[in-house]
Amino acid sequence: MTDLVDRTVPVVADWPEPGVQFRDISPLLADPQAFATVADAMAQATGEVDLVLGVEARGFLFGLAVAERLGVGFVPVRKAGKLPGSTESVSYDLEYGSATIEVPSGAVAPGQRVAVVDDVLATGGTLAATVELARRCGGEVVSAVVLIEIEALGGRAVLDVPLAALRTY
Repeated sequence: MTDLVDRTVPVVADWPEPGVQFRDISPLLADPQAFATVADAMAQATGEVDLVLGVEARGFLFGLAVAERLGVGFVPVRKAGKLPGSTESVSYDLEYGSATIEVPSGAVAPGQRVAVVDDVLATGGTLAATVELARRCGGEVVSAVVLIEIEALGGRAVLDVPLAALRTY
């Protein structure tokens, strides 16, 4: 898996700002065999779940593929203001401000076993907020699964659920 991710997810230095090492998933998405391999591995890492939550926006791509492989439902976790009707939401702090994420009310049923899926774990704020959101809805979060973990940023430490990362840098 290490070679596959290294080959299909290049680093773009200093984007979107100096010092950031952006991981570009575009080549991975363009390679159907590589994407299928990654989606299969992520699905195997979730454990037994009833529902997958994918974090906006790149987590939608992986989360939906994981849910399809598992034969379970998928809920996109959206930025505030993107959903009609009643929502459940969580606000959290970012490095440069704050953000709010939400899901439609009733999208996560009480007692559902949930996996949270995203592309990259950096500082962990968004993933931790998604775990909190699922719990507020009554879900039992059994795992978080990411394609890449940036270990030096310490995101794993803010999570209180089992985390699987296909590639750690």
